[in-house]
Amino acid sequence: MAYKLVRSEDLDFFRSVIGAEFVLVDEESLQRYGRDETENLLFPPEVVLKPTDTQAIQSILKYCNQQHIPVTARGAGTGLSGGALPHLGGVSLSTERMNRIVEIDERNLQVTVEPGVITEVLQNAVKEKGLFYPPDPSSRGSCFIGGNIAENSGGPKAVKYGVVKDYVLNLQVVLASGEVIWTGANVLKNSTGYNLTQLMVGSEGTLGIVTKIVLKLIPFPKHDLLMLVPFRNLEQAGEAVSAIFRAGFVPSALELMEINALKIVSKMVPDAIVPITDDTAAHLIIEVDGNNLDVLMQEMESIGALLMQYDIGEIYFADDAQQKAALWKLRRRVAEAVKLVGYTIEEDTVVPRAELPALIRGVKELGAEHGFEVVCYGHAGDGNLHIRIHHPGVPNSYGHAGVQTILRDLFKLVHGLGGTISGEHGVGLIQKDFMDIVFSPVNLDLMRSVKQAFDPNQILNPGKILPTASSK
Repeated sequence: MAYKLVRSEDLDFFRSVIGAEFVLVDEESLQRYGRDETENLLFPPEVVLKPTDTQAIQSILKYCNQQHIPVTARGAGTGLSGGALPHLGGVSLSTERMNRIVEIDERNLQVTVEPGVITEVLQNAVKEKGLFYPPDPSSRGSCFIGGNIAENSGGPKAVKYGVVKDYVLNLQVVLASGEVIWTGANVLKNSTGYNLTQLMVGSEGTLGIVTKIVLKLIPFPKHDLLMLVPFRNLEQAGEAVSAIFRAGFVPSALELMEINALKIVSKMVPDAIVPITDDTAAHLIIEVDGNNLDVLMQEMESIGALLMQYDIGEIYFADDAQQKAALWKLRRRVAEAVKLVGYTIEEDTVVPRAELPALIRGVKELGAEHGFEVVCYGHAGDGNLHIRIHHPGVPNSYGHAGVQTILRDLFKLVHGLGGTISGEHGVGLIQKDFMDIVFSPVNLDLMRSVKQAFDPNQILNPGKILPTASSK
């Protein structure tokens, strides 16, 4: 697909729509919007646009569709799969000025927001009214709801409460043609035609640009308890995860951090309260929540008794909100910490939770075979393991033939265990050429047909999700 370069007359049009101060072509801005948190990649756009309403996005997309100028939507830039990187140039369309919480509907337990609202800001706003929006990515303090929609984000609470798709009721979307649609209805049940709402969730801005979002809320749980369990064997930590659920418990969070990741992040968080001993291989963070404190305490005691069958150290219980916050601070900053010390390549694998020990074992064997260091952490409760790779002298997997071979072996392992290549980070740019591992040619052709129907000129985030013809 041939795309047109952005010309001076195009910039004049954009300025007429959103004002000159929100049309950025200076080198500093292009560099900033050419990056996200994906490895160390840089793909500057030709121009950055910062609209503030649906009508402006309508005008921009209609014009770019006619002119064959690619448009890559961008949220906060916290993505890890390259979904917001404008690798084919064109327009980087930022939603950062579209940051209003439009309405909190307490009667129907719903909230309407714009895509530039920070996830934690939304959570705090509804919490003030006794309501709860559970999806909580590690970057919740900076990531946007629109980006969460694009990637179908999850987070620690997903094990009990589900991921973003489970809370999206309706979306206002601007199509490539500039037409505006609502994808569904603000109702809890809807079997009226094809589910365009769920099709948009996780589509990474390739089918349309979301401008308003209606989310389901639930009452905020009154209590939560948290404990940390050290394991002397990493695979046993994986085995314990499945055992907890088989015993009938459903934690509100169940996170795994292997000891190397914990040591690295502890240096970044000097007031860390987590005990680290030489014989520790991994920790499980286990949280339960609900409205009856006595029941929760009984659950924690029972889970602790269950784990005594494994080779564990002394269980640590967080006594108050400050200790709980300190534990979660460690977990939420681990990705940032390991990247800073060289673990720049991150994969977001997910397997059935009972297969976690086999995945952990396989990952370590691949590291030994191919000569790279690896640390594992993530949402063990739903089988979602984040794998961070440090390959000496190799900062990026994208475009590196040797690492691509390693990742293909990794994803074949994951697929063989009944899993898939992304649990919550999306496919984006860096994983698209591995899609053939988990999907047949028929599947991929159907996806291409969907893309063609929504975006016949291929201007919306082109070159993402779907593999190139040469991938094998």
